[in-house]
Amino acid sequence: MRYFIACLAWCWALGAQALPLVEKQRFELPSFTTQSGATLKQVAVGWEAYGKLNADKSNAILITHFFSGNSHAAGKYSDSDPLPGYWDAIIGPGKAIDTDKYYVLSVDTLANANAFDPHVITTGPASINPDTGKPYGLSFPVVSIRDFVNVQKALLDKLGIKKLHAVVGASMGSFQALDWAVAYPDEVERMVSVIGAGQMDPWTVFGLERWADAIKADPAWNGGDYYAKGEPKAGLDRALAYIIYDATYPDGFNSRYTPPTDEAPKLDIHAGFKSVDELMGHAAIRAHYQDANAILYLVRASQIFVAGYSGQLEDNLKRVTAKTLFMPSTHDRLLVPQMARTTYETLKKLGKDSQYQEITGPWGHLDGLVSIQTQAKVLKDFLDN
Repeated sequence: MRYFIACLAWCWALGAQALPLVEKQRFELPSFTTQSGATLKQVAVGWEAYGKLNADKSNAILITHFFSGNSHAAGKYSDSDPLPGYWDAIIGPGKAIDTDKYYVLSVDTLANANAFDPHVITTGPASINPDTGKPYGLSFPVVSIRDFVNVQKALLDKLGIKKLHAVVGASMGSFQALDWAVAYPDEVERMVSVIGAGQMDPWTVFGLERWADAIKADPAWNGGDYYAKGEPKAGLDRALAYIIYDATYPDGFNSRYTPPTDEAPKLDIHAGFKSVDELMGHAAIRAHYQDANAILYLVRASQIFVAGYSGQLEDNLKRVTAKTLFMPSTHDRLLVPQMARTTYETLKKLGKDSQYQEITGPWGHLDGLVSIQTQAKVLKDFLDN
C-alpha cells in the first residue's frame, strides 16, 4: 500500500503547478427518469471544476470517473489532505489537461460506490426514498452508463455549456466518455477512452459477477436490506479485494504484498497467508466509505454497457463525429487491451478519426491512473490540436 500511495504522490509531484483548493458543489434535479423506465425524485450528485470557463463556453472538458472513484479528479479540498485527486498528474496548470486553457469538470455518478464519503454527493440505494422515508435498498432502479451521462448532460445544460472540447474518462469513466460521443455527437469534439472498452463481453461480465457474488453471499447483506444494522462487511471487503486483485498486474501486485513463504500453511489447512491478510486489510480500508448495494448497481451498469446503450456497437459507432483516442493498458487483466483496440479498429473501418496508444507499466488496469503521465504528451497533443 505504501508503494502504491508513493506512486500517486510521485505522479502529483510531476505536475508543473498545484491547483487552488477545490470545492465540491451540489447539482439537483427534481426528478430523473432512468433508461430502465423508473422515475426518481429529488436526485442529487456532486461535482467539482478546475480552471475557468471562457466567455463563449467552448473550453469545457468533462472528466468521467472510474468504478470505485468519484468526481475528485484533481487538486485538494484542504492543504492538509494527504493526496490530491486521482488524475492530478495530468490535470492542472501546464499539465496535459491544462487548466490555464480548459475548464475541467467532473461529476459523481448515480449510485456512487463511495456513498458514505462526506465529499461525495450521490443518489443511490443508500439514499432515502422520499416516498417511504427509508433507504431505497434494492428498490432503487437499475441504472446504466447512459443514465450517468444524462445526469452530466443536465448539469452542463444548466451551466449553459453546449459543446464539450473533450470528454476524458478511465475504466467505467471510459464507458461514459464513449457513450457521450454516441449519444450526443454534435456536442463532443474529442473523446479519450483510458483503460476502456466499447462494450462488455461474456468473459468480463462473469468476472464482474464475482464482485457482486461476494456481497450477496454474506448473510448480513439480507437481500439488500441492511442499513439499520450495518454493512455486510465481510462480503464488501471480499468484493473490494477482488476488485484490487483484478485491477492489478502480477508485477505490481507482487511488489506490494509479502511473498508466500509462510510456514503455518504447510502444517495447518486452516492457516492463511500473510499476503492474503494484507490484501484483505487494504480492502477493509477502502470499504470504510463504500456502500455494498451501490457496488451491485455499478456492477450491473458495467455489465450491460454497450456504447449507445442498446443495439449493435458498430451501428452505434456510426454516430460518432468526435476525434477519438484510445489508451488501454498493455498489461490490463480487467479490461484487456483488445477491447479498446477492437473499438478503435471499428471506428477506423467506419472512416472515423481515431488514434490508439497503449500505456505500459507494472500495475495493469491501475496504470490508467498511476502511469498515465508516461503518455501525457500524447494526451496533450490530442487535446490541443
